[in-house]
Amino acid sequence: MDGAYFRVHHFARQLASPFPLLAAAAARTRRIEIGTAVIDMRYENPYYMAEDAGAADLIAGGRLQLGISRGSPEQVIDGWRYFGHQPRDGEDDAAMGRRHAKEFLDLLRGKGFAQPNPHPMFPNPPGLLRLEPYSEGLRNRIWWGAATNATAVWAARLGMNMQSSTLKFDETGEPFHIQQAAQIRAFRQAWKEAGHSRDPRVSVSRSIFALVDDRDRTYFGRGRQEHDQIGFLDNTRAIFGRGYAAEPDVLIEQLKKDEAIAAADTLLLTVPNQLGVAYNVHVLETILTTVAPGLGWR
Repeated sequence: MDGAYFRVHHFARQLASPFPLLAAAAARTRRIEIGTAVIDMRYENPYYMAEDAGAADLIAGGRLQLGISRGSPEQVIDGWRYFGHQPRDGEDDAAMGRRHAKEFLDLLRGKGFAQPNPHPMFPNPPGLLRLEPYSEGLRNRIWWGAATNATAVWAARLGMNMQSSTLKFDETGEPFHIQQAAQIRAFRQAWKEAGHSRDPRVSVSRSIFALVDDRDRTYFGRGRQEHDQIGFLDNTRAIFGRGYAAEPDVLIEQLKKDEAIAAADTLLLTVPNQLGVAYNVHVLETILTTVAPGLGWR
């Protein structure tokens, strides 16, 4: 594997504070990327988050890949209010999340902005002070979780990489992977027009299971999620991408036809954590050894 990315949800019986886990994983590993998919910026104080992210990235030696977004529907109504956040006049919660994201990005540039105390506890460097610890290069490893073509373009203009998950708003009525591939093209075109000096990265998420033993067939061999599904997200029509479960040779041929996987450079595999560590090791190892090489993974 090239990396491990963690989901983040508040008020749910799962991970809600990613930076302690990211730092712990960073301290125990040396090669893999460690990231999130995604941190809901409606809940975040950009200043505190910039300090946490800088520390975790330094512990990781520059391997942090932070996926952030305006967030998805959560377990409670307007949960960000309990964290002390309120939209400004004329904003909704999505706009507030994007504002927090822009503030976070600005802080990661490492430019001084705070007036130093003339009688500090510790000696200060000259000029205005920035947040510490500062990790150079982290600004280029921030990803935006985009659910629409418009937010993909917005992220590209700001110089963020893009994550596109297993759902997006249904903007054309076409199959999910076709719409997602178009979203990626819009992102890359906007990136080019913005004139950024580096190449962007794009990830897509998929549920993929190779059926190689009786456990796999019991859990995933019943033909579930073989087609896209339509639902509603924030009262807007959304399309949810199909899952893949088949024998390895069949999977390879199916995945080769997925236009979004072909357009992206990074594939995030969603794993069923409720089935335990041992089974997930099996799931990942099977994909890496029987499927990924057939798709060109090194």
